[in-house]
Amino acid sequence: MSTQCQRPECGGGYEDMGGGELYCDTCGLAPVVSPTGMVSSPPTGIAGGGAAGGRRSGSTSQRTGSQASARSSSRSSTSRRSVSGRLSRSLSGSSTSRSVSVRSSGSSTGSTSGRGRLGAGLVLVPDVPRPDPYTAVMEKPEVPERKRFCSRSDCGAPVGRARGERPGRTEGFCTKCGHPYSFVPKLRGGDIVHGQYEVAGCLAHGGLGWVYLAVDRAVSDRWVVLKGLLDTGDQDAMAAAISERRFLAEIEHSNIVRIYNFVEHLDQRTGSLDGYIVMEYVGGKSLKEIANELRTPAGRRDPLPVEQACAYGIEALEALGHLHSRNLLYCDFKVDNAIQTEDQLKLIDMGAVRRMDDGESAIYGTVGYQAPEVAEAGPSVASDLYTVARTLAVLTFDFQGYTNVFVDSLPDPDNIEVFRRYESFYRLLVRATDPDPARRFSSAAEMAEQLTGVLREVVALQTGRPRPALSTLFGVEMRVTDTELFAAPTDEVSRLGARPAAPSGGAGRFGRRRRTAAPAVTPPAQALTAARAGVPVPVVPAPALPAAPGGAGPLYAPDTHVRGGTGSGAPAGTVAYGQHRTAVPAPRAAAPDPVVLPPAYPGAGPRLAAFDARATSLALPVPRVDPNDPNAGFLAGLMASAPAELVSALRSVPAASLETRLRELRALLEMSELDAAVQALTAVEAQHPDDWRVVWYRGVTSLVTGDHENAALSFDAVYDAFPGEPAPKLALGVCAEVLGQLDNAAEYYRLVWTTDPGFVSSAFGLARVQVAAGDRAGAVCSLESVPGSSIHYTAARVAAVRARLRERAPYEPLFEDLSAAADQVTALRGYGLDAVRREQLSTEVLGTALDWVLSGSPTPQPTAPHSPAAAGPRTVLGSELDERGLRFGLERSYRMLARLAQRGDERIELVERANRFRPRTWV
Repeated sequence: MSTQCQRPECGGGYEDMGGGELYCDTCGLAPVVSPTGMVSSPPTGIAGGGAAGGRRSGSTSQRTGSQASARSSSRSSTSRRSVSGRLSRSLSGSSTSRSVSVRSSGSSTGSTSGRGRLGAGLVLVPDVPRPDPYTAVMEKPEVPERKRFCSRSDCGAPVGRARGERPGRTEGFCTKCGHPYSFVPKLRGGDIVHGQYEVAGCLAHGGLGWVYLAVDRAVSDRWVVLKGLLDTGDQDAMAAAISERRFLAEIEHSNIVRIYNFVEHLDQRTGSLDGYIVMEYVGGKSLKEIANELRTPAGRRDPLPVEQACAYGIEALEALGHLHSRNLLYCDFKVDNAIQTEDQLKLIDMGAVRRMDDGESAIYGTVGYQAPEVAEAGPSVASDLYTVARTLAVLTFDFQGYTNVFVDSLPDPDNIEVFRRYESFYRLLVRATDPDPARRFSSAAEMAEQLTGVLREVVALQTGRPRPALSTLFGVEMRVTDTELFAAPTDEVSRLGARPAAPSGGAGRFGRRRRTAAPAVTPPAQALTAARAGVPVPVVPAPALPAAPGGAGPLYAPDTHVRGGTGSGAPAGTVAYGQHRTAVPAPRAAAPDPVVLPPAYPGAGPRLAAFDARATSLALPVPRVDPNDPNAGFLAGLMASAPAELVSALRSVPAASLETRLRELRALLEMSELDAAVQALTAVEAQHPDDWRVVWYRGVTSLVTGDHENAALSFDAVYDAFPGEPAPKLALGVCAEVLGQLDNAAEYYRLVWTTDPGFVSSAFGLARVQVAAGDRAGAVCSLESVPGSSIHYTAARVAAVRARLRERAPYEPLFEDLSAAADQVTALRGYGLDAVRREQLSTEVLGTALDWVLSGSPTPQPTAPHSPAAAGPRTVLGSELDERGLRFGLERSYRMLARLAQRGDERIELVERANRFRPRTWV
């Protein structure tokens, strides 16, 4: 650590006073972060005065308006980005200036928290036992010399310091301004205050006064705290104490220390009549003590777990919300001013509390926690929320320099582990500490709701168990599109086992003329022998069949302009994999015995179906109607379902509102009237450019029209505004997918699916990008994680079977995958899988099994001499696991499909396929 004092206004240096304690030789203050990483807060100071007193400069712990403004302009860009996500940062050449100014539609209430424990039922915070109050009494109460300063707001000079061998005076007059000072406790053990409170001793000393422990002899000998003044000659301190009595005596909240009384006591030594506040005794540990107790093996402070810090933040916001509902501001929240007692968090030291409309009294705050605008504009709800975010930052990582270098900014997230691991937590801190107060959370309730959402996400990622919750901003998922992940097969289900059809023009066994035969293929035995020998096998190509959009063929992407057609003739909104990829998926691991791949088995993996970006974007969750909108009641009773009928009904409203315009915009998108939708969006943006719902629909419209980068920027701005909501992350996953950023798409999809399994489209999206990246096992795991209670369970299991087996080379060890696929197909009979799809899926499983058997049935080396997997069941879907049994199984499935076919030509084709796979017999 540098020996220069961290305070920007001090030119001194640190000296070792013994025991490793460093203190400045000029200002007398210790470093904010000690060499061991301990949390330490600067003393509370005066940030400014009221209208009458002007804006005063105060002591060393204050901040001035000009300094705060300069620091904000120079550093805010390094820690706060309107678009802070990895997806939008990767958009080369894209503007990242878009942001959302959110106004909460609801008002925060001051209701008492209904939770009985910390953690919102999501995380278990260790209880702090209530200690014996006597153990907290100071044996030798005194104020250290390094903390003695003149209490006049316009002076702040060091006082009571030692000179040579003479110790510093605890009482006297400031040598700079002549103001009297006294740091001597005025009460001692055994003193009786107001004939009721028996003093036990001193508990602590703070920025606004001494704190004494006492017993209330009039009320059941309960423990209470008496808080006096540090210096009765200071008018600001006296006013603060009176203010605390006036405001807090009427406040009752489970997370705020209770004020019982305000009494006066005659000091026998000086003859002065001193005032004391009588408050509830809160036994426990402050957040600073809890944070400093966590140690690494090297002895440094270990940051608090982020989930525990979030739990503290939620409880603190409950208390601040209650104060705000009573027109009060806390002003000085920090790690020193919150105590955990058993399973509850309480705010203490309420001396800085003031009314929102108070423009006269002094403003108290702490450097590193206080918002930059307070010195000039005064405190506000936004500045209170700022202090909570700063406290969360101090608790969750080693925040070096938070009182100077990063006094009003956050470090680069790439350098902070907790920010890299939990992006949503970082975004929450970014919004709560935005240099512009108007862009922070609008209320403590809103910030608590988003912090709870972040906590759900953190706990889900840590435990692997979902933590879903009903959103107050977004509705549920509209529908799940693209459940058919794979393109329709265009080849035989078994490339080694299918026999060529009869030559063209030949007659069938019963005299029926056969269809045109397919070109001959290389015999299976010859193909396998040549492949294992490393010799490429010439294979006569099959006639070109109309390939399904997407997959491994030529790929199309919609134009990126807002208006117009689809450019290349591909269907609007379809995107196929492989085009404009920013990262090449890693190839699948090679087989144990590397061979040259036969041309019939390309290593690109299964062909995916075309991704319908338009349908997926319209299936995203819809923002809930603002209950304060003038037409909220009309929209709630709207019965029209068809988009055209809905547009007609909405245009009949006497006075259109934002909600009716947004509903009409969505109807136009569903009708594919893109020009009209863009015009409607432009009109709404002109009136409400920063409303988050408008920005959300800007993203939806851009995604439908093909402007994918603009869609990503819009959804990223909504994510910045609501980091605890799953819907923006789901939308960003879709944007990343259509932009070809498979890694980012997988991260966003995984984040949503891990937190809330109600968003089933995230599971299919995750599996889709995993298949595209060559991760079959991951795709199967994602699809099989869809719960049986979901309506999409069957579709997920069907896709999982195909993810296991589609386009697998027969010389791979497939036994375990074949067994698992067969078990799933059998189990799907009980989940309503129709007969046609069941038999189609059976042919795929049996065809892959036939290729595997014809290739020699390779299996991995067993891990044990008698491995059950190696000697597993010898049947697949009721067919013997040999060539004859599998051919009979394929014949049986194809004949069943022929009986279920609706058209004659289809029935004939299926019968011919059954005959091609039927084993050779004499009859």
